[in-house]
Amino acid sequence: PREEVAYVTCTYRETCNDQPDFLATIDLNPRSPCYGQVIHRLPMPNLKDELHSSGWSAGCTCFDNVTARRNKLILPCLISSRIYVVDVGSQCQAPKICKMIEPVDVFWKCNKGYLAVVRSLPNGDVLIANMGDPAGNGKGGFIVLDGETFDLKGNWENKCETPPTGYDFCYKPCHNVLISSAGLVPKIAGRGFCPDDLKKGVFGHRLNVWNLSCRSLTQCFDLGEDSLPLSVKFLHNPNAAEGYVSCALSGIIYRFYKCEANNWAVEEVIRIPAKDVSGWIMPKMPAFTVDLVISMDDKYLYLSNWLHGDIRQYELSKNCKPRLVGQVFVGGSILRGGPVTVCRDEELKCQPEPLVIKCKRVYGGPSKMQLSLDGKRLYVTNSFYSTWDKQFYPNLVREGSAMLQIDVDTEKGGLTVNKNFLVDFGKEPNGPCLAHDIHFPSGDSTS
Repeated sequence: PREEVAYVTCTYRETCNDQPDFLATIDLNPRSPCYGQVIHRLPMPNLKDELHSSGWSAGCTCFDNVTARRNKLILPCLISSRIYVVDVGSQCQAPKICKMIEPVDVFWKCNKGYLAVVRSLPNGDVLIANMGDPAGNGKGGFIVLDGETFDLKGNWENKCETPPTGYDFCYKPCHNVLISSAGLVPKIAGRGFCPDDLKKGVFGHRLNVWNLSCRSLTQCFDLGEDSLPLSVKFLHNPNAAEGYVSCALSGIIYRFYKCEANNWAVEEVIRIPAKDVSGWIMPKMPAFTVDLVISMDDKYLYLSNWLHGDIRQYELSKNCKPRLVGQVFVGGSILRGGPVTVCRDEELKCQPEPLVIKCKRVYGGPSKMQLSLDGKRLYVTNSFYSTWDKQFYPNLVREGSAMLQIDVDTEKGGLTVNKNFLVDFGKEPNGPCLAHDIHFPSGDSTS
């Protein structure tokens, strides 16, 4: 069915507004009088959590179990390391918190912190990737919640198998593999982006291959010290032994695939060139690809380029060479009339125009995306991480986030901003906030 409701994580951290983060319920039914509006807000009971990623307590790999339902949404906190379990099954449009795991439990039981991406495991348990230890040093790995009680069970990976950094992950049960990406060292990245950090190990650059059943590392790929692999996705076909990972700093997208003897390999398939600029923190502005989404039919791949400001649509083909078929700018740092001047650009002839929808100027670049199951509507928010939002897009922090809808041509390819849809998080009752992750209870392309 078409999505009628979206749940969006929203934070007030770094906005100079001491309000709790909240989960926004968005009306996506075009026939509703509240279409495109926030119809419910579920405030968290604490301040400065930084709600970031979210995930369902049951994913598609659990649905051979007739009792599995998408009725609980898991909200791990990037900064506080707290975990909220939200009941969305009792009242779809008015969810409520049903359980909370305090940071001290995560610290003492797992020696982990700075919680990032969450996904359900085939056995029904919930897996959450972490970026650091309690002190903010880099530390990868995962923690596990019981899929029924949501009690904290402990660490997932075997001892001595912890990567130096972590962020996102995906898995394929039929190939007994889990693949995880790198992240940032929290206590240093939390000070803001500094070009000098590129050579100091602040940004992770490994792609990790795990044995899913043994919970052990089997392979590691070093993608380069200037890579920062963030978003990683398998194709949706349950038997497909391939996927893609986007590297935020290098602008490279790698395809990973299974080869002989159960080993995995990587190859570069997309490279988005940096732009020579003036008026920015560095003379070259990299393609900072924050998110990657694959359509349910495995036909298209979508990238959000947070710094340059564009969303890209690539057609996936059997020759493993993605072809750019759609592109649209929805903000970014290189807009005409802004402080940044593009001196040399391998792709564009001129700087893009600012985006205005329903009289609102959209600041910031595209960050998190969510694609409808039919592939025709791509929703996008523009907050990446509050500290970096404040550094690169101060107007975004002052004016608040926006959630946009991009109409997709699923036949020939092509992207168009829907000028009739805008969720303006600058008009929140408690002041402008920053919106990030998006999920649909009816099912979405990332869970």
